[in-house]
Amino acid sequence: MAHHHTHRAGVPSVTSLHYDLSGPATAPPLILGPSVGTSLAVWEPQLPALARTHRVLRWDLPGHGGSPAALLPSDGSATIDQLAALVLRLADDQGWERFAYAGISLGGAVGLYLAAHHAERVGRLSVICSSARFGEPSSWRERARLVREEGTEAMVASRTGVWFSRETAATPRGRALLADLRATDRAGYAACCDVLADYDMRAALPSVTAPTLVVAGRKDPATPPAHAREIADAVPGASLLEIAGAGHLAGVERPEAVTSALLSHLADAPQPDQTDAPQPGDDVSRHAAGMAVRRAVLGDAHVDRAVARTTPFTARFQDFITRYAWGEIWTGDGLDRRTRSCITLTALIAHGHDTELAMHVRAALTNGLTREEIGEVLLQSAIYCGVPAANSAFATAQRVFDEIDAQGPAAAPPRTDAEHPTHTPPQANPQHPTHTPPQANPEHPTHAPGEVDTASHSDTDK
Repeated sequence: MAHHHTHRAGVPSVTSLHYDLSGPATAPPLILGPSVGTSLAVWEPQLPALARTHRVLRWDLPGHGGSPAALLPSDGSATIDQLAALVLRLADDQGWERFAYAGISLGGAVGLYLAAHHAERVGRLSVICSSARFGEPSSWRERARLVREEGTEAMVASRTGVWFSRETAATPRGRALLADLRATDRAGYAACCDVLADYDMRAALPSVTAPTLVVAGRKDPATPPAHAREIADAVPGASLLEIAGAGHLAGVERPEAVTSALLSHLADAPQPDQTDAPQPGDDVSRHAAGMAVRRAVLGDAHVDRAVARTTPFTARFQDFITRYAWGEIWTGDGLDRRTRSCITLTALIAHGHDTELAMHVRAALTNGLTREEIGEVLLQSAIYCGVPAANSAFATAQRVFDEIDAQGPAAAPPRTDAEHPTHTPPQANPQHPTHTPPQANPEHPTHAPGEVDTASHSDTDK
């Protein structure tokens, strides 16, 4: 639900920031800050997962979304401390003495300021595609002048290639974000530019004591990875994640990578002692472990495509599959992955799910089954699932083998040690940019709509 609050002393305008609350009222608080030109909708890809374990407050910048532009002065004097004061007032109104904070770009800058100057308030910090200094002040003064004269439409064309790729810009979410930019009040946008012109946190970074995660998009021209490294190097104990293929709005372009990183970072936080309250750690841990196994068995390319197609409608299903199918069943010690692949192949044959069978033939190869062993599984299924089902399965498997052969040796899944019951699935560590999950090929833990890796079956692909 969205809210406006009335003005109280100390806030630099007649009203407060517009915000939205999600998640259990008794869960640990988490505040999410947006980037310039976007609304709180920029956090929609992460919201379902975060709101499972936290009371999430998303807020709009002045002049953006539902926040009045008059919250910041329009004479060029707006500063980061004024913006941070507005956010603290939201926390005060919720009764939150201490909270976790995550912010994108200017939203991340607010988080750095709060963590440095109000350390007692910020329990855990995540800074996404942000900076300790966003370039020369003159460039921001010039942008403020341009937008005051011509409106935010002057910025729309240049956001493709900065915020995200042309392909992402053409998606419903990309178009909605560009529409939010067009709808942004020119005075509010310009005032945020004034904030960025005056902003410089470099000297204060060593004073940040909150456990900090810094995330960078490797294709981000606005705040390139060097900006993230500067923050991570200066903030004591900070962790750094660089996300391949992501522009300035990394959480939109590579939502699952950002979500997983945030969940892991937040899961490390101590939780309040609430004997009767549900403990989020188990779900969060299952999600992180599930994503690691999902990528190991099905491959980064397939999972990335599935994540890119996630919508607000399918997000809960994605989260459910990751936590339970992958994070609980496929991570269990009772069966090795070779055996699980045999079972999955048989179940798919029995139910006639040939398209997903093709996906799991590839996964079975990744899990260490030979083509001959896959043939034995299919032959066994002829007895217990029926000859017509096995006939179709053999045709599907042969097509997969032919495709792999046509692509050459590089396309063949590598052998793994997954056949050993004592093998522990590799754990994803989103805090280290050098970590690369094992490469594999397509997926499916248990039958569900859209698990296939084809253009015609991609709506809810897991």
